[in-house]
Amino acid sequence: MGIIISNRGGRKMDKLLELRKIMNIKGINHYIITSSDPHQSEYVAEYYKGRAYISGFTGSAGTLLVSEDSAKLWTDGRYFIQAENQLKGTGIDLMKMNEKGYPTLNEWIENNVNENENVGFYGSCYSCNDYKKLLEISRKNKFNIAMEEDLLQQVWENRPSLPSDEIFLHDSKFAGKTASEKIKEVREKMEKLKAENYIISSLDDIAWLFNIRGTDVKFTPVAISYALISKTKAKLYIDINKVNTKVKENLNSEGIEIIDYSLIIDDIKEIKDSILIDPAKTNARIYSNINPEVKIIEGTNITTTLKAIKNKVEISNIEKSQVRDGVVMVKFIKWLRENIGKEKITEISSTNKLSALRATAENSKGDSFESIAGYKDHAAMMHYSATEESNYELKEEGLFLLDSGGQYLDGTTDITRTFALGNLTDEEKKNYTLVLKGHIGLAKAKFLKGANGSTLDILARKPLWDEGLDYKCGTGHGVGFFLSVHEGPQGIRPYGNTVTLEPGMIITNEPGVYKEGKYGIRIENTLLVVKDRETESGEFYKFDTISYCPIDLNAVVVDMLTEEEKNWLNNYHKTVFEKLNSYLSKDEVEFLKQETREI
Repeated sequence: MGIIISNRGGRKMDKLLELRKIMNIKGINHYIITSSDPHQSEYVAEYYKGRAYISGFTGSAGTLLVSEDSAKLWTDGRYFIQAENQLKGTGIDLMKMNEKGYPTLNEWIENNVNENENVGFYGSCYSCNDYKKLLEISRKNKFNIAMEEDLLQQVWENRPSLPSDEIFLHDSKFAGKTASEKIKEVREKMEKLKAENYIISSLDDIAWLFNIRGTDVKFTPVAISYALISKTKAKLYIDINKVNTKVKENLNSEGIEIIDYSLIIDDIKEIKDSILIDPAKTNARIYSNINPEVKIIEGTNITTTLKAIKNKVEISNIEKSQVRDGVVMVKFIKWLRENIGKEKITEISSTNKLSALRATAENSKGDSFESIAGYKDHAAMMHYSATEESNYELKEEGLFLLDSGGQYLDGTTDITRTFALGNLTDEEKKNYTLVLKGHIGLAKAKFLKGANGSTLDILARKPLWDEGLDYKCGTGHGVGFFLSVHEGPQGIRPYGNTVTLEPGMIITNEPGVYKEGKYGIRIENTLLVVKDRETESGEFYKFDTISYCPIDLNAVVVDMLTEEEKNWLNNYHKTVFEKLNSYLSKDEVEFLKQETREI
């Protein structure tokens, strides 16, 4: 989640030239660099940020294709503005995903790569799904695939080292279940699928299953590792220097064997009978080393589905962490309101202040992602992150968007508030209120068992669609438990997610409006899926809002709200006050009363 509006061209072009020299030596005509690591992670260790190193585009999602006479970068709508800024002068063309007139990466390859040419990529950082699609195209076009070498090793000066910090245990008093209990559940699912072996590559799944956490990825407490589960053995492949004696003894007592990370391919080659993989989370190198005689069973990770539904202990802990985070947010908002215009406050200093407040909270383990603090037009870039060059000073006017979250031993939080710092235009007030209406529409939804995020997405967008507005991203994502702030399989977006919403699932509610060059608005809370009631028509569910923080009333056009919407907002603010006031000082309580006043 970052943007750097500097160093346009120059050194970036040199990096492309260096890569092309190596490609020429290796006989590679086209080279693909993904944003991923060997575990298909959304956020990766610095060592794996090669796409950002070569292109200069620092968004979390994107794929770079470097050819002999061209270079192209594919990314999604969250990053169009950012990518356009960062790619200027680089010689790299921006390919806007899901936009008319722009082919997909595979379509471009199919139409432009010729017979006997060589397409290269590093197999460990390329997903099984993408590899299989590329294989089909290569057979049709008769080009070759080379995936053994990481060409970045020969181009990347002073490449960061792989992380080496020790892992630590996540106590079952927080997790609700022991590792051995979770492994037992996994084996029961494996038996139903008739899978003798199960390879897990995704880091948050492994961390959840074995109740371990690490510091290998900034903001996400995971450790670079693989897991291999069979009927009788559970193996954790990890740099053994990261596992101290106490942790090893604990894992061994849970039936978990520690094996060096480098040996995973050797053991994959020895597998017989059948193996279960998640092709979206397994890399091409793992997949290509499975014995052709082994039956491959594909599906979403068992662990992904299990960890998506939080147990009673987790839900109880999440409530505590959300209240704690709400207290932090109130303290921050009070500081912001009282000091804006009196001292210099910038996008960067405001996020530093919030991070410092979170760090003092019980069970705090830092931020859950790099805060997005966008003032005025910067907020139109959905995943903007200020640099010293772009850092705006906040003034007593306009809108300030702050998207942030915390990691706690007892939960992960994600919340966005957009603040009116002073006078607003009629357009800003209107669109802020439309976003609020969309937020409320989703928050108060009641839905029949079997509904998914695509079914409900319209509830958040309808007030915006009625005015000819939309946002180029999903409306909500799952949230981990002291894990990744973005967690599947559930999500709320117009298309592409058919996972049914079930009680115990956590998901965000974050509609927005983004006006390039002007402002951005987002209001985000976290929701818990709970049972509502059962009728002759079936079982119904609803959402409980579990983020507790005032929504800025200074930007609301009250006349645009229905009575039902006003009631929801007043009831929400009443809940916020009741949840937080006992943890605040007298002055803070008085401030909270004003922020949660009835409308």
